[in-house]
Amino acid sequence: MKFFDVASQDRFSLATGGEQLAYLKWLEEMSHRLAGRIPEPQVRIELIETAYYEAKRAGLEPALVLGLVQVESNFRKYAISSAGARGLMQVMPFWVRSIGDSDSRKLFHLQSNLRYGCTILRYYLDREQGDLFLALGRYNGSRGRPDYPNAVLAAWKRWQYSEATVTVAGDPETGTGTRSR
Repeated sequence: MKFFDVASQDRFSLATGGEQLAYLKWLEEMSHRLAGRIPEPQVRIELIETAYYEAKRAGLEPALVLGLVQVESNFRKYAISSAGARGLMQVMPFWVRSIGDSDSRKLFHLQSNLRYGCTILRYYLDREQGDLFLALGRYNGSRGRPDYPNAVLAAWKRWQYSEATVTVAGDPETGTGTRSR
């Protein structure tokens, strides 16, 4: 599969050749890891590219955002929690009224949901003076309880990528489909 196409060329306009190559390798690897959860390549690539963009925009690591999405919605775009949180990053509708345009339908829009989620996580990180554990607790509404932050931190580790030492699980949760480079 070719991962560099005309639609993604804009994302590379300011990057050096080495940065472009590293990004493309990362994109390919993340696509491989998500293939079991999201079989449609175009949908999968759009999710990964958007998560990368919104994470970087908010000053977050893309692997952290992917880990949070895994824990929150298991990569289900139309997930709705029992508390009413919506979309990939399980954003509560009150946030749309607080920092958006009041259209909660946008919480099911890929980029909008990721932008809200990343912005909210950045807000909580700043509020907690960089303490990710506490920020994750605030994000989930479970501040002070370790289960949720620990689950996201574990998922984050599974989504981290190092080109030099990649042993990849086709599904980072189950470890199936292992390959090494």
